[in-house]
Amino acid sequence: MEHLSISDLNILLIEPSDTQRKIISGMLTNENVKQIDTAANVSEAKSLVELHGADLIVSAMYFEDGTAIDVLKFTKEHDSFKHIPFMLVSSESRTTKLEEFKQAGVAAILPKPFETLHLQRALNASLDLLNTDELELDLFDVHEVRVLLVDDSKLARNHIRRVLEGMGLQKIKEAENGAMALTLIKDEAFDLVVTDYNMPEMDGRELSEFIRFNPETSHIPIIMVTSEASNSLHMANIQQTGVNALCDKPFEPNEVRTMLAALLSN
Repeated sequence: MEHLSISDLNILLIEPSDTQRKIISGMLTNENVKQIDTAANVSEAKSLVELHGADLIVSAMYFEDGTAIDVLKFTKEHDSFKHIPFMLVSSESRTTKLEEFKQAGVAAILPKPFETLHLQRALNASLDLLNTDELELDLFDVHEVRVLLVDDSKLARNHIRRVLEGMGLQKIKEAENGAMALTLIKDEAFDLVVTDYNMPEMDGRELSEFIRFNPETSHIPIIMVTSEASNSLHMANIQQTGVNALCDKPFEPNEVRTMLAALLSN
């Protein structure tokens, strides 16, 4: 399959401000984006998606008739649109407000205003989701790598699964929390565990401790996915459990590819 480039993308830009739409459209055009549709609110955005889809949605957070999470859930819950990458552009900095987007599997979150470098990275992360490229491993057939994916958010699991499948990983089992994951681990063998940190019943830290200190599972590489990766003290405490790698949300394919290549080649 031929890979898409930035110039191939058909982008839907959702922004209530006429001025901001012009500014962001101009920045996208400068990055060689040639097809940009625009919407001013949630209703217009949904209609455009239903009419002819999109390769990427770039959206502000707040609108007169809802928020970006309404558009994001609309796309993720429909089979025809669930693979459209979603990029949030917002001046919102409150963790509680951004957490829902991170858990839902956004491709990128850009500050408002953003620099060209931020936009380039976000566009490339979105392309990585659209363009599949199998991971080449020395010690494993990537198709045979057995992965346990643990996250209490179905939307987040769907997003992470898509990233992993795009790299050729096919044998992926899912669990909604650490307790369910333990049940699977006791009955099946896995080559890799990818787990969220914050989960009910048993969180990612407790799960990682069990895996690492159980002789039968201590060899399994663990990637911890968390929206708190910027908190160095918090992450230092997590690393003491023996986690092999920490990955921030949004779950970026390029970063994950590098981690997997390192973890599965040793």
